[in-house]
Amino acid sequence: MEGLVLRLSSLTARREGFSRTAAATLARLADSGPTRLTELAIAEEVSQPSMSGLAARLVDQGLVHRGSDPADARVVLLSLTPAGRDVVARRREARMQRLAAALSGLTADDVTRIAAAVPALNRLADALRRSPEEVTR
Repeated sequence: MEGLVLRLSSLTARREGFSRTAAATLARLADSGPTRLTELAIAEEVSQPSMSGLAARLVDQGLVHRGSDPADARVVLLSLTPAGRDVVARRREARMQRLAAALSGLTADDVTRIAAAVPALNRLADALRRSPEEVTR
C-alpha cells in the first residue's frame, strides 16, 4: 500500500520548480493559515534550520510572509501572500485536472469503488495527522 500511495502522490503532483517539502509547506499554510515555523518543521519532518532556509527562499520568491506572533515576538509565524495563494490554487487545479483525466479512462465500476473509498481515506489521513512524531533529523 505504501508504494501505491507514493506512486499516486508523485503522479498527480508536478513539482513545477518546487521541492516536495516546499509544495507541502505552501499547501499546509493555505489550509491552516499562519503557522509557527517550528510547527511546519515538525509537520513536514525536517529540521528547524532546514525549514528556516526553505521559509527564507519562499519569502524571497514572494510566496510567503514572515511575521511574528503579537503575543510573543520570538515566535516566527509564516503565512501565504496573495501570490502564494495563487500558486497553491493553480497547483490544486492542475492536480484535479490530472485526476479527472485519469478517472475518465476507468470503468464506471472502478470510479464508483474509488469514490466509495474516499471517506475512509480521509479518516485515515486525519488519524495520521493526529499522530505526532518527533523530528529526529
